[in-house]
Amino acid sequence: MQFGDLNYAWFLLLIPGVIMLFRFAGMRKKIAEQKFADLDLVKQLTMHVDSTRVTFKKVLLVLTFTLMVLSLMQPKWGFHWEEIKRKGIDIVVALDLSKSMLAEDIKPNRLERARMEIKNLINILQGDRIGIVTFAGTSFIHCPLTLDYATAKTFLDALDTDLIPEPGTNIGGAIEKALRSFEGVDKQHQVLILITDGEDHEEKVMESVKDARSKGVIIYTIGIGSKVGAPIPITDEQGNKVYLKDRSGQVVVSKMDSEMLQKIALMTGGKNGTIGGAQFPLEDIYLNEISKMEKKELGSMRRKKYENRYQWPLAIALLLLLLEFFIPVTRRVQKRMV
Repeated sequence: MQFGDLNYAWFLLLIPGVIMLFRFAGMRKKIAEQKFADLDLVKQLTMHVDSTRVTFKKVLLVLTFTLMVLSLMQPKWGFHWEEIKRKGIDIVVALDLSKSMLAEDIKPNRLERARMEIKNLINILQGDRIGIVTFAGTSFIHCPLTLDYATAKTFLDALDTDLIPEPGTNIGGAIEKALRSFEGVDKQHQVLILITDGEDHEEKVMESVKDARSKGVIIYTIGIGSKVGAPIPITDEQGNKVYLKDRSGQVVVSKMDSEMLQKIALMTGGKNGTIGGAQFPLEDIYLNEISKMEKKELGSMRRKKYENRYQWPLAIALLLLLLEFFIPVTRRVQKRMV
């Protein structure tokens, strides 16, 4: 037997209290009767009351209360097999892990803010699979497509700019890696969300975008950073915070390339947004765009569905309550002839 709602189980703790209340009321009644009149007189006045019936009615009330609580707990027994079809969209998030993502023009920094946004996205997914591709100078499938959202968050927490040793920002390679991470040849239900500051130093970006468009994959680009830019904090050999410099000794200022990101989204039918601004945050893109796309079947599974039998204890409780109502506490007493 299983129960559908155990929140009502604590009501069962009241049953001993109800029994003690009945006993206490009976004791108080006896004390009051003794104060009212002589014991023999009380017996004569109450000889028409059947004490056995009174006790039986109390038992019926306790049983009725117990059965009503069990009915609220929704007992289940007996089952049938039910086939569940899972439908959703395959979503791959490609996240930039280049050193420029450490810039602090978006608080606490670009990478931490992007991580927070992705977690918020995972929290509102409705049956969609999520995968994570990380990239810098090269790219990796960090988390394959999965319905296990807790696992995806665990992979997300492990991300760091030191994870990919090759420097740079190869967006084109990240798009190609994301395309390979999708399963099957049907790309009509697959979405790529690209999160980066847009500072790509490769020339193959548009070729990869054309490849994605030919396969029907929609790319939503999310820029992170500011057009003014910010220096890139790093730690020197003494553990002090310093800023990254170029070969001439000048501090490197990382700026978001929003123009290229807008072009990528436009070419694939997606949209461009900015983390840190009000335009197209990750949640809005999912709720207003992705969640309204036609979903594909991601597989099916069979599970036991137990039958809810709450009506049985409820019906018995009502019958006991009706029985208690019609049982009289008095009995006929024959008067002796004087």
